[in-house]
Amino acid sequence: MKLQLKSFEPINNESILSLTGSKSETNRLLILQALWPEIRLDNLAECDDAHVMIQALKKSNGPIDVGHAGTAMRFLTAYFAFLPGCSVVMTGSSRMKQRPIEILVDALVTLGADIHYLGQHGYPPLAINGTSCSGGKISMSGSVSSQYLTALMLVASKFEHGLTIAIKGGLTSLPYLQMTASILRKLGAAAEVSEKEIYVKGPAENSDQLWSVESDWSGASYWYSMVALSTQWRLGLRYFSPKSLQGDRTITDLFQVLGVHTEFDEKEQCIWLSKLNQTLPKSISWNLIDTPDLAQTIAVCCFGLGIGCHLTGLHTLKIKETDRLSALSIELTKLGALVDITENSLHLSSREHPINPEVYIDTYKDHRMAMAFAPLGVKAPIGIVNPEVVTKSYPNFWNHMIEVGVTVVSGN
Repeated sequence: MKLQLKSFEPINNESILSLTGSKSETNRLLILQALWPEIRLDNLAECDDAHVMIQALKKSNGPIDVGHAGTAMRFLTAYFAFLPGCSVVMTGSSRMKQRPIEILVDALVTLGADIHYLGQHGYPPLAINGTSCSGGKISMSGSVSSQYLTALMLVASKFEHGLTIAIKGGLTSLPYLQMTASILRKLGAAAEVSEKEIYVKGPAENSDQLWSVESDWSGASYWYSMVALSTQWRLGLRYFSPKSLQGDRTITDLFQVLGVHTEFDEKEQCIWLSKLNQTLPKSISWNLIDTPDLAQTIAVCCFGLGIGCHLTGLHTLKIKETDRLSALSIELTKLGALVDITENSLHLSSREHPINPEVYIDTYKDHRMAMAFAPLGVKAPIGIVNPEVVTKSYPNFWNHMIEVGVTVVSGN
């Protein structure tokens, strides 16, 4: 399936959308609810990844196929490792079987887990026989994926003697770890994160509570890009807080540089985005080690605005749903961009020529590729191949695009 984005004429000068709950918060809270059933949850993310997690947590035996859901693979591996009596096989898509998990498995085995590889060493599928764990002290790398550490932090809330993790090699995506720690503290557990050490002490004491999930700042990033690439247009996004736990909240500052002003309306739990009348920089240089999921949105937006960018701290992008650095380079080049990538950076030259029109963007089974490139339809007609990949995190994305005034045409 393909979609063509033909034009954008705002239906109203002022539109408002309600975004789904944060996928990051949802997945953490679903694991914690499985550990502490008295927790009640509201406004969960409506997306494939959350549905995969919900269905998996209903099982304790047999195969569990998480598809492309990397977060589910990591969180559930830790959860089932210390669920006494369970016997599961964690598997996923062909891409999932190429995504490393050895760092997490080694840490779990050190704590007493019974896990075996059924294919290539260091990668899914995994055979897990659940055991018990009262806590301990381990050391592990924090530079590959924050999700390995978060998986351990979540299950450690149930450890009687707590868990101390000595960090080797620095931390990546630190705000996601701080989010996890903040959630744990609100639930009554002790949780501290520093560059050298992570400490969690359970069991949680205040687990009988209602948690309303905030909307997804990662999903909001695509609308920041839309506003940046548009002319005068005001857009409201519901259920966001200036006190957000999500690391991607930093888009409010980053996109201020790219010409988008954010106004918080706390009474309505809404943010309003509006285009600033300002001169844009010729190029920006940002380290996104704390927020790598914003890299695709920022790179594509800079290309649409005609400005250059140098983005670093992107080493985790190579083990995502696809090799996102390579995919960005290929698809931006098709549109006429000059792009250079390394193992952890992307350099985009400022654009001096019109965007190549009628280009079809391949999505590589990656939801963020589809949504990051879609706002370019404001500047030039483009196509999106396999647009249904957005269901992984934002099923209503295309409906919302149509709702605000984008002409979307389906094709084969």
